[in-house]
Amino acid sequence: MAGDSSRRFHAVRLALMATAIVLFTYLVAIIALDAFVVHRLIGQADVRLSSRLVSASQPTFEVPASSPQPPVDQDHDVDDAPTFVWKVSHSGSSTSVTTGAPVLPVRQWSSGSTTANVGLATFRFSAIPASGGWLVAGESIGQVGRVQRTLLAAELVFGAALLAVVFGGSLIIGLRASAPLEVIRRRQEEFTADASHELRTPLTVIDAEIGLALSRPRRTEEYRGTLQRIVGETHRLQQIVDDLLWLARFEDGRRAGGRVKADVGDILLSCASRFNSVATARNIVLQVTDETAQLGRIQANPEWIDRLIGVLVDNACKYAGPGGTVNARVVLRGNRVKLIVDDSGPGISPEQQALVFDRFHRGTDESGGSGLGLSIAASVVRATDGVLVIDQSPLGGARLEVTWRALPTGDAPVGPTDESDGSLSPSIASSKRQQHSGDG
Repeated sequence: MAGDSSRRFHAVRLALMATAIVLFTYLVAIIALDAFVVHRLIGQADVRLSSRLVSASQPTFEVPASSPQPPVDQDHDVDDAPTFVWKVSHSGSSTSVTTGAPVLPVRQWSSGSTTANVGLATFRFSAIPASGGWLVAGESIGQVGRVQRTLLAAELVFGAALLAVVFGGSLIIGLRASAPLEVIRRRQEEFTADASHELRTPLTVIDAEIGLALSRPRRTEEYRGTLQRIVGETHRLQQIVDDLLWLARFEDGRRAGGRVKADVGDILLSCASRFNSVATARNIVLQVTDETAQLGRIQANPEWIDRLIGVLVDNACKYAGPGGTVNARVVLRGNRVKLIVDDSGPGISPEQQALVFDRFHRGTDESGGSGLGLSIAASVVRATDGVLVIDQSPLGGARLEVTWRALPTGDAPVGPTDESDGSLSPSIASSKRQQHSGDG
């Protein structure tokens, strides 16, 4: 699938970038290490050569009359031999001062240290002026090359293993890190598609109604009916936009925190004053009760709880039907605060229970709405660490029950404010607890 392929591609690219950075850093490190090791070994050889020259320049140092000078070739290993000393005349002829020294090549000497080849071996030389010419000390530094090769082999093995681990680890981290982002991306795509569809539907209806109304002259009653249908679709469109804006504000508030103390019972009783007229208009008996005795306090944003209760009560009123009953109450069970909303409607089938909280999902088309109400409710419940359960109501319809952990007694509740849409003023939130009912 395109999304998975894109996620894997970005993860691989991230892993390659991390591996390239580690490779560059590793190369710089091993180059510096190898240079340091070689410099250290050469320095140690120079110290030995200088010390040997000092000894050889002493008057007590005896120069043998003749010394064997074996050839230097691949079979002659002089790496572990002692430092050799030569007496070199101004004409360039050399005489071995130490036993076993190879033939010294003819060359111009000067004070200081230098590196040159003797046969197939690489020597480090140091020379000082002496009577009649130069006193030269030298020793093979073939061991430096062996150390370099050994070190390089170890660095290659370790580097290959390191790069493999870095690439694999970065790939796994990239895939895991991008998984939540991929979920968010898919949800955003789905939400955008659903929102576009829901917004397009009322706009299409409005456009069609206007087109029909303008297609030919009509009677006043026909124009009135067309305008009423347009008004209905406009209200639906406005509700969708309002719900989307509320969700956007909710997500911003959720990221910013915004949790204080909220009294669920107070907020429920305050909602009753708004929904009494709705229940009366629909010929519904609305019963709202707080049984917590001022102990139904939770840690949550009061505006969110107000919106949650409003969604649940409004949804129950829609599905209860004319002449139906809605019962909303807050109870305290141990250290748990429960908000229970019952209705006498048709209920929610087990197949629908898994879908009713999806955005833009509606159980039927008869009740209208934006299809965002229960999705908003589920989002609020998750944000406030609550648990939302759908069950069969004793009234015959659906029961939606939300449970929160109650705050310890002694924490003063903080009622909703009127800073944003749908919130309640502190004076209304602290109204006297009583049973509210509305019937038509």
